[in-house]
Amino acid sequence: MSGDMSSNRPYLLRALYQWIGDNHMTPHILVEAEMDGVDVPDQAVQKGKVILNIDNAAVREIDLGNDWLTFKARFSGREHSVTVPIEAVLAIYAKENGQGMMFSQDDETLPPDDPDSDPDPMPAKRPHLKIVK
Repeated sequence: MSGDMSSNRPYLLRALYQWIGDNHMTPHILVEAEMDGVDVPDQAVQKGKVILNIDNAAVREIDLGNDWLTFKARFSGREHSVTVPIEAVLAIYAKENGQGMMFSQDDETLPPDDPDSDPDPMPAKRPHLKIVK
């Protein structure tokens, strides 16, 4: 049996989407708009990223699959079919309070640290989520 596992990103995305909705908040996602396969209206993209409101009141036919996030939404009064590869989703959060999760760029599962090994002398940088308006 292989130790390779599928990405946990789609599962976390679905869980956080439900959690945000269950708390009567508005789920938003931050997307790397320049990644292959991303189909969003060009006018929505700022500095290579796009923030999308994926609340049930804002979109139709949302599908949070293991590989793709798809839905239909209106942008400037025109309906657009949005397609986003799951790897392009950088974060999901509640608009009202910013609670949610930022995903790492490298989604691979790493083995746990060996407790007998020397600690890393350089602490890892904390991720920083910036709201683009």
